[in-house]
Amino acid sequence: MQAESEVGVGQLVTVARVGEIPEGGNIVVEVNGKDVVVFLDQGKYYAIDDRCPHAGASLSCGEVRDGIVTCAWHYWRFRLADGAWADNPRIKTGSYPVHVVGDEVRLEMPANPER
Repeated sequence: MQAESEVGVGQLVTVARVGEIPEGGNIVVEVNGKDVVVFLDQGKYYAIDDRCPHAGASLSCGEVRDGIVTCAWHYWRFRLADGAWADNPRIKTGSYPVHVVGDEVRLEMPANPER
């Protein structure tokens, strides 16, 4: 994947083409050493860290319903829109803006990623 930088935003990384992620599906991509899951839910793309902060399970294996992904291990639920735990929004997983440019699906990652 090729990263592109634009003024005023973080690093833009093309992760897929429109049509490659089926409705209700997802893909996991590695960006800056971090696994990020990109969901397509009700026609909109969302991106969050692919690790549940509770026990480290992959959120890509969870079920998505009404804009919330449920962790397959212990059923913690995270909002796709902002990565917040649906039962206690003070706890979050990373969330990243997604842009569709032409037929490319791009993640906006922080310009200076934390490790």
